[in-house]
Amino acid sequence: MRSNFDYIVVGAGTAGCVLANRLSANPNNQVLLLEAGKKDDYFWIDIPVGYLYTIGNPRTDWCYKTEPEAGLNGRSIGYARGKVLGGCSSINAMIYMRGQKEDFDHWQSLGNKGWGWDEVLPIFKMSEDYQHGPDEFHGVGGEMRVEERRVHWEILDAWRDAAAEFGIPKIKEFNRGDNFGNAYFQMNQRRGVRWNATKAYLRSVEGRPNLTVLSDVLVEKVEIEDSSQEARATGVKVRRADKGSAIFNADREVLLCAGAIGSPQILQLSGVGNSELLSSSNIPIKVDLPGVGENLQDHLQVRSVYQVENTVTLNQKAGSLIGKALMGLEYFFFKTGPLTMPPSQLGAFAKSNPNRPTPNIEWHVQPLSLDKFGDPLHEFNAITPSVCNLRPTSRGQVKIRSNNPEEHPTIQLNYLSTPEDEQVAVEGLRFTRQIMQAKALKKFDPIELKPGLEIQTDTQLLDAARDLGTTIFHPVGTCKMGSDRMAVVNDRLEVSGVANLRVIDASIMPRITSGNTNAPTVMIAEKGAKFILEKFAV
Repeated sequence: MRSNFDYIVVGAGTAGCVLANRLSANPNNQVLLLEAGKKDDYFWIDIPVGYLYTIGNPRTDWCYKTEPEAGLNGRSIGYARGKVLGGCSSINAMIYMRGQKEDFDHWQSLGNKGWGWDEVLPIFKMSEDYQHGPDEFHGVGGEMRVEERRVHWEILDAWRDAAAEFGIPKIKEFNRGDNFGNAYFQMNQRRGVRWNATKAYLRSVEGRPNLTVLSDVLVEKVEIEDSSQEARATGVKVRRADKGSAIFNADREVLLCAGAIGSPQILQLSGVGNSELLSSSNIPIKVDLPGVGENLQDHLQVRSVYQVENTVTLNQKAGSLIGKALMGLEYFFFKTGPLTMPPSQLGAFAKSNPNRPTPNIEWHVQPLSLDKFGDPLHEFNAITPSVCNLRPTSRGQVKIRSNNPEEHPTIQLNYLSTPEDEQVAVEGLRFTRQIMQAKALKKFDPIELKPGLEIQTDTQLLDAARDLGTTIFHPVGTCKMGSDRMAVVNDRLEVSGVANLRVIDASIMPRITSGNTNAPTVMIAEKGAKFILEKFAV
């Protein structure tokens, strides 16, 4: 095969699939798309509930672990990242959530021209194929299919009524700029089947003669050529399964789309990052860029559990062989029912206290319960209203441990390490308790199992949050966009100090969006593709 390409895209996740599609649309562009994982032909990827079998599975997941977290009472937690064609879109919750207007206006206020809500909304609409047709906020004909849920639960309808009793109104949908209210999540599915980035952007174009897609290829580093004026990316060094190392050359640009963990790791392995860290790993320094791997942000969810009566939840349906068989048959014949479920179906956005300018907490409400992800469901009916801080102020880091590209980096989130984040965690748990005491839920006789009614003071609730808190898998920010000293890319996503190198994925977010992060990653990639095509337009 050829070794020279115009563009090399590192990572065939959400952003990488978008770029491969857009850049190869011009038959004169030779595009190489590289993925460390395997093809997305695994049975459980298509079935929405299959995330239970893809997360934590080395067939589809990098299976990272965080460092022990002081903010989680010393716990280390699993940190799933997609290692498969489609990346995280092949294993995630499928929730289509753009974030809120304030998120993108904040990015622009930092000096990132063209990233405000009014500028990004047309990009969201362009990439969308909305089930209900086009309107002021939605588009049709795009690659990302967005549909409604295909299973209903009485307890979730009641939870919506309960939230409304406490000032969180029922709304038709999110994604219109201000998400205040409660609604059922819309999802990236097509008729009950997961609609990942591979189906959306890659399947229809992988036959293009100018697009080469290689899986099972680990990128060891970006090849960077030093010059008297500026370092320049010339290609990538890779390790192919059973085929040894090779170098692919990029005549135009190298595009890192390996995500908030992978992209900073590759930059550091390439000699771009904090000079002290690189020196300690015996990596020649190409560019001293201290922000690489810093500014790591994530949404921490605190999972309350309530036992309920006089209704049926997934705990009961999945608790017998007959129930499992019926669910399987319903999915096989109709593509409806519990097997179409994302981890959470119902959401709500609100202010943790009235002083907040916009909603800063979000609930993901699940008609099920378990001790922790991967454990069996409880034998009794229960629901799990998880609440998360949408705009955490805690910041972490991603750092290589050595110059070995196969060794996982350290991932330190520093959850609940600021007084503001501690306060929001306590407020979120108290707000959850209020909702669960609403008249609309009285007939279900909810009993709080976690954190438990013996937990009452702020100190006790904070400690409970440290015990119950876990990730929603939304890492961002480690190659942030901006112009300050800790920025890694500019507002056209070009890496500072290295020509012909961009980062285009969730790691460029200066601040995390207030919601699930897959849809914003699609938007980032669409904008990145436009920047590249404009640069090289003839």
